[in-house]
Amino acid sequence: MGRAVVTVTKLPDSSLMQLMWLASPALPVGGFSYSECLEAAVDTALVATEKEASDWLVEQLFSSLARSDLAVLAQAIAAWRLPDAARIAQLNAWVLATRESGELRAQTEQMGRSLLEWLRNHTTALPEQIRLLADLQPSYPLAFALAASATGAPQRACLLSYAFGWAENMVQATIKAVPLGQSAGQRILSALTAAIPAAVNMALSLDDDSRQAFSPMLAILSARHETQYSRLFRS
Repeated sequence: MGRAVVTVTKLPDSSLMQLMWLASPALPVGGFSYSECLEAAVDTALVATEKEASDWLVEQLFSSLARSDLAVLAQAIAAWRLPDAARIAQLNAWVLATRESGELRAQTEQMGRSLLEWLRNHTTALPEQIRLLADLQPSYPLAFALAASATGAPQRACLLSYAFGWAENMVQATIKAVPLGQSAGQRILSALTAAIPAAVNMALSLDDDSRQAFSPMLAILSARHETQYSRLFRS
């Protein structure tokens, strides 16, 4: 019986470093100021323990992020690399139209603007790409797609970077909101890290007809968060 041959393509150091930079919580886009409704889930006692927080975030990863932002990101990276201005505008409009509350839309717009400013101060994107993005009222996934597309990394690696950056921000929000200790946060991040590859696989398999952003519980909690009496986060 012959052995299966696995071919491993090495990601260039420069591409890897750029993806690490984009995934870093130090990237000045303000992701640390959002909990994406987790704070409202804590306030309504839906999340009160480490296990509940871990389960909540893993479920959000598959039910929301993978089927929406990650799927859009994969398609937007391809569009930026062509480039296809009409497709980029179409995907950006879809992201903005599918945010189910004012808070969630404000989040993607603010983070998109912040990443646009970051791109303007780097050599990552071409001037004409930056102009196109600026004309769109950019959402965060489309701005990230531009930054990631310039790394030369495969789509899968770019999606892994985006998902890990999201996971780190959400774990930090969890530690503050529940609250939990750093060790608990690392265990939750471990669970998310283990789940991210499968979520990325799901996202890469979705086309326009199967991509969706229907998360009614998150929408309800986001609406509640807008009038929550005491809160730390902007969403």
